[in-house]
This record gives sequence, C-alpha cells and structure tokens, in this order.
Amino acid sequence: MSLSISASNLEPYGEAISREQLRFDRDGIIGRIWKHDPTVWKTEDVEISNRLGWLEAPAAAVPFLEEAESFAAEIKNACFSRVLLCGMGGSSLAPEVFSRIFGPPEDGLSLEVLDSTDPAAVLRCARTLPEGKTLFLISSKSGTTLETASFMNYFHARTRERLGPAPAAASFAAITDPGSFLESEARRLGFRRIFPGNPDIGGRFSVFSPFGLVPAALLGLPLRAFLSEAREAVGTCRRLRAGENPGANLGIILGTLARAGRDKAVFLMSAPLQDFGAWVEQLLAESTGKEGQGILPIVRPTAAPSSQPAGDRLTVAIGLAGDAALAESVNKARERGEPVISMTLEDPIELGAQFFLWEFATAVAGTVLGINPFDQPNVALSKKKTEAALNVFMKSRTFPEESSTWEEETLAFYGEKREVGLRSGFRTLFNKFRDGGYAAIQAFLPPSPETTEALRTLAGRIETRTGRPVVFDYGPRFLHSTGQLHKGDGGAGIFIQLTGVHPKDTAVPSSPEGGGSAYSFGNLIDAQALGDRQALREKGRPVARIHFKRDPVEGISKAVERLF
Repeated sequence: MSLSISASNLEPYGEAISREQLRFDRDGIIGRIWKHDPTVWKTEDVEISNRLGWLEAPAAAVPFLEEAESFAAEIKNACFSRVLLCGMGGSSLAPEVFSRIFGPPEDGLSLEVLDSTDPAAVLRCARTLPEGKTLFLISSKSGTTLETASFMNYFHARTRERLGPAPAAASFAAITDPGSFLESEARRLGFRRIFPGNPDIGGRFSVFSPFGLVPAALLGLPLRAFLSEAREAVGTCRRLRAGENPGANLGIILGTLARAGRDKAVFLMSAPLQDFGAWVEQLLAESTGKEGQGILPIVRPTAAPSSQPAGDRLTVAIGLAGDAALAESVNKARERGEPVISMTLEDPIELGAQFFLWEFATAVAGTVLGINPFDQPNVALSKKKTEAALNVFMKSRTFPEESSTWEEETLAFYGEKREVGLRSGFRTLFNKFRDGGYAAIQAFLPPSPETTEALRTLAGRIETRTGRPVVFDYGPRFLHSTGQLHKGDGGAGIFIQLTGVHPKDTAVPSSPEGGGSAYSFGNLIDAQALGDRQALREKGRPVARIHFKRDPVEGISKAVERLF
C-alpha cells in the first residue's frame, strides 16, 4: 500500500494550509477525532459521536469475514448464480464499485445493483434475472427507505407468486440496522439471513461494515487483502501531526481550497478505477454540502476535453502506475495553473486504502469548513415533498398540473416564462448563473450506457457553451448523495431536470405478499422528480425541465442539436 500524495500549484494557498495544519497540531484535533470527540466539528453533539464507528470499522470487520464468506459459500452451494442488491445511496454505491471494478471471479457470483425506480429499470431486472437462481439482497440502514421497500415488495411478491412462499423466503436476505422495520419484516417473512449493521456508522461511511462486506464476499472479492490495505490506511491516519498524516493533509487541502473559492474537485481516474468516482462523489458532496458550504465533485473520464483555466477548481488524480493518458491529463491541468493532487496505485485492491483515506479526509474537511459532515439535513426535504406528491396522486389519481412554457411533438420544456424555443428557454436558465456557479443535469430516466453517453454529450456542450462545470446523474439515486449539496450549498447551482414517459409500467405491491397497490413505479419516479423540483424551488434554486414524449436518448440528441 502507498498513500503518498503529491501536490502541485498549491503555492498561493501554502500559508493558509500551514496555518490549518498548525491549528490541528496545537488543538490536538487528530487525536480528538480518534477519541470520538464531537466538538471537533460542533459544540452541540447532533448526529456526530454516534456516527464515528467507521474509524474502527476496518479492524472490527476482521472477525466478520468468516461469517460473510460462509454465507457466500452457502449461496453458491444453493445454486444461486446472480445477486440483485436493492438499495439506495450509501447502502448501494460501494457494492456497485466492487461489482464494476472487480467483478466476479470464476467462482464468484454476478452482482447487480438496482437503485432506479424507473419502471424500465425494474422490469429489465425482472426480465433478465433467472427465477430461483437470484438472491435478492435488500439493503437499508433505516429499513424504511421508500425506494428499497418498493423493490422488496415487488420482487418478493413476484418470486412468491412464481415459486411459492418457502422458496421466495430462501431467495431473500437483508442488511439493516438492529430494530429497523426491515429487520422485523425480514423475520416475519423468513428471509434466509439478516445481517445487522452498525448504528454508529452512517450509510456513506459504511463500506467496511456488512453493507459493503456482504456484497463483496458474494462477489468473491479478496476481503483479507482489501481489509489489510484499509487497516494500513488507518495506521497512517492515526499520525497525530497533520503534515505527516495523509488523510488529515488531504482533508485540510480540500477544505482550505474550498474556503478560498476552489470548491469544485475534478476527479480524473484511470479507466479501471473510474467507477470509484461515484462513491467519492456521494461521500464528499453529501458530507460537505450544507450550511451554505459545499465541495462539488466532478467525476470525469480521463479523455474528457480539457476545460479552460478556472479559478474555482482543483484536480484530483487517482491512477494506476503507468497510465500515460491520465498523466497527460494531469499535466494539462498543471499547465493551466490549477492545483493538482495525485495518488498512484499499483493494483486496484489498494482501493481498500483509498476508501478509508477519503472517509478520513472528508471528516477533516468538515472540520476545516466548520460543518457537521455526518448529517444530511436537506435530504429529508425531497423525501417529504415526494411523499406529499404521492399522497396527492393516491387521492386524485393525478399529479398537480404543470403548464409547459414551450412544446413540440417530441418534447415539452418547463421554464419560468413562455419561450419561443428550446434555445430561448435555456438562455433564460443560463442567465441565472452566479459567480462560481455550476449546472446539474438530473435525469429521471432509465439508466443505460446509451443514455449515459447522451447525457455526457449534453453536459459537455453546455460546459463548452457557458464555461461553467456541468455534472449529471440519475434520479432518484442522486437524491441520496449530491441532492444534499444541491440544496445545502451556497446556491450556486442551476438545475436541468429530464423526465420521460413510461411505455411500460408496473405496480408497487402494497406488501411483500402481493395484493393491492396504491401506485406504480412510474408514479413513484414522477413523484420523486416533482418533489425534488419543489424542494429546489423552495430553496431558491433555478430549475428547468425537459419532458421527453418518446425515446429519451433520441430526445437528448435532438435537444443537443437544437441548443448547439
């Protein structure tokens, strides 16, 4: 393991970084973090001291390995070949990273993550996963997450109808905190296994808890090597002098540069590590985006076109040794005068150290920014708005009517005023950019490689046109990560929401046994889009929406043609 961090172009911030390092040393902040002292972040202990179990998680996980690996062997011996993890946010992102970067070895299981409520995504899983050969892993800390509960009800009712109650029960396992509603439901239904989480670890810090380790064991990840890397990172992050502690040093740099206006971290990664970016994005955005603060992660392919010099960005490179393409991109960032932080890995298994390094650095950045990195006060706002929209729908069988400001045969645009075309509508939105602003494209659409590529093209064109950084993600998954920053930062973002029709929809059963239904997955994702629009507007954020009446990939491509 190597956690050496090289930095360049930090000279303008050297004095401020040194002052922060001296403050950490003088006030014994690193030692206090390890003693779970909540006053490191806030004078009032609100969701802090009971959220620091992640510090000891890599060591505490060692005795759990045998149980996790035994369960994986049991599942393979029972002739399961696939795993569908149903979860959201912190409960699903680390397993997705494991699946995409490491994948199953020859004797491992194939694992897929479902975190989209779009009916096309749900129906695709139902169509492609073999009945009786798929383990459904229901993952939720609180045990009450609406999306996860909807997935559980749908797939359990479906499996029960096709295979019977006993085989259905044997096809399900749960990971949840003790005493949760999911735990009681799983016991009532006779799930094959229930793994208790650690209540002292928040979702986005849960990679070294059962939420990350059970899926990793099912995939056949070499857990002992993975945890060995993490434990070495723990050792280096225990060093009490900030300048000698890579996690503290990284966090101090991130926080200090954010306070100086460089509050956008552009992540460049070697292609085999690219999916690690989604996990870092959630960790950093949800932890720092509050109280008018926020570090916006921008995860880019290494080959993405170089942006113009910008005074609000920091480049972070995480690469494998010998990656010439990444080295070229990093050199271009240096030549533009941007601060650059670089880390080199010899093997992807060293991500075990990177997971912990970024957890510690994020906690330290929170200290520098004067915020509590362990809460998510604005995530609940969208949840409440979604529930309210669903309640309206269930009573009236319709959502509140919205009038388009411009419309044609294939799409409708919803903005602030009547427009003469799509370009005019976007011009109105772009005029809302503030100094240091950014744009976020929120796609409440079925995830697919084709849609992702179309979104990347749209984001790139907007960035080229405006000179502002543009990020994109799928709804509802971003609501549990960057959605916190969107509503909790200083209000620098403008938001482009993309929605579409649902050619095929499917009902969400009222219970895991099946039976009645109050709404469908299409209704649910529409309510989530509406709820987040309302939440953003309540926080004074500019929002425009494009609704696609046909294929969204074709619609995005046409939008790009019309706009640029």
